[in-house]
Amino acid sequence: MRSRPLSAAALGLLLWPALVLHAQEQEQEQAPDQPAQQTLEIAASDDPDAVENATSKVPLDEIRRYVAVYNAVKQAYVDPVDDSKLMHSAVRGLLSDLDPHSVYFDKDDAKEFDEATSGAYDGIGVELQQLPDHTYRVVSPIDDTPAARAGLKSGDLIVAIDGKPIDDDGGSTPLRGKPGTPVKLKIVRAGVAKPFDVTVTREKIRVASVRSRMLEPGYGYVRVSTFQADTAADFVRQLDKLNAEAGGKLRGLVLDLRSNPGGLLTAAVQIADELLDSGKIVSTRGRIAISDAEFSATPGDRLKGAPAVVLVDAGSASASEVLAGALRDNNRARVVGSRTFGKGSVQTVLPLDNGDSVKLTTARYYTPSGKSIQGVGIAPEVVLKPEKKPGDKTDTDTDLGYTEATLPGHLRGDDEGKEGFAAGDVLDGDAPIASALAELKKPVATATSKPAGKG
Repeated sequence: MRSRPLSAAALGLLLWPALVLHAQEQEQEQAPDQPAQQTLEIAASDDPDAVENATSKVPLDEIRRYVAVYNAVKQAYVDPVDDSKLMHSAVRGLLSDLDPHSVYFDKDDAKEFDEATSGAYDGIGVELQQLPDHTYRVVSPIDDTPAARAGLKSGDLIVAIDGKPIDDDGGSTPLRGKPGTPVKLKIVRAGVAKPFDVTVTREKIRVASVRSRMLEPGYGYVRVSTFQADTAADFVRQLDKLNAEAGGKLRGLVLDLRSNPGGLLTAAVQIADELLDSGKIVSTRGRIAISDAEFSATPGDRLKGAPAVVLVDAGSASASEVLAGALRDNNRARVVGSRTFGKGSVQTVLPLDNGDSVKLTTARYYTPSGKSIQGVGIAPEVVLKPEKKPGDKTDTDTDLGYTEATLPGHLRGDDEGKEGFAAGDVLDGDAPIASALAELKKPVATATSKPAGKG
């Protein structure tokens, strides 16, 4: 029996008990002519295999600095400041200068995050990234949700909600709410001269993360919009259905990962395993030993060696980049579309004893060839361009695009800056699917796969 891979969240549940936060005041021994230095020590677990050298020391002078500023605010700020709010801001500030994906979750935020991975919640159906000025970037709207139907696009900037600027306490809560209630968003979009309003009606979001259909006799299409707990199992069911429709002889597959913002690493690894007979899928590397992991395929290819094409665009991020990179590096599929978002970092959710959580970046993803995704993404072998519409920018307009590398404070990638970089495009509509199908039909050498099925 093969071992099941861990999601980043599951990895966090293993990591957190190993990091026992135990603050103790300690005096260091020193030479007679040196002043004493008091520290707070964060003690690691006794298990050396779980955590290596996790001890860090914070000088009490830095703690005193914080207390001095805290007291100054309490005593002299123009308006009274609530203790809880001030401490809350301090905790968020501790993470704000790390990278855009390391955040503090209140209980409600943590609950929303868990709901998003399960695919059932009340809202508009959009993956967001909050920027330092509290505005939101749309990573991608989720298929067949109010956000997608309202025309929100990857890269859109939400600058106001219901006519009010977004404050630090809002989180994604204003977008959640009772089904049937409207929410008005002010949108700034690249290529559009002025901000504009979009009204979206909330509903119960039940995300079907996998859809499929036959493109032509013998050629199947599977759309994966996000990676949730049941995505891999749904992928297998859809693929088996297509194969049955093709009389057991599916000739090729277009795997559509456009504007897929990612999700659970487990699901992406399992889908890669279903299409690979052997080889590495992905590895992760971090400062702590337990963050280092490598996932490999087990024998059996559900497509039985039939060719595959992976369709990606600028909204394809994280786990979708892992899947595309695994299939490309193992010569199992060609990647078609536009350069992906470039989020190649692993976030671990660390639950706290008060019900809150910390989502912390703990490692980087590496494709089977050893390349880092972070900051550069996946460059397709066949580049597609979006169809130009009236009012769109021309090629001479300067626009860096929306990528991981453009996020303020992003974690710098190992390969960032080493190659010519151009941000990808969002590829809407059916035209990219037709192009992917045309590529699929071209004769190309594919990796040899054994016809064994996977249970």
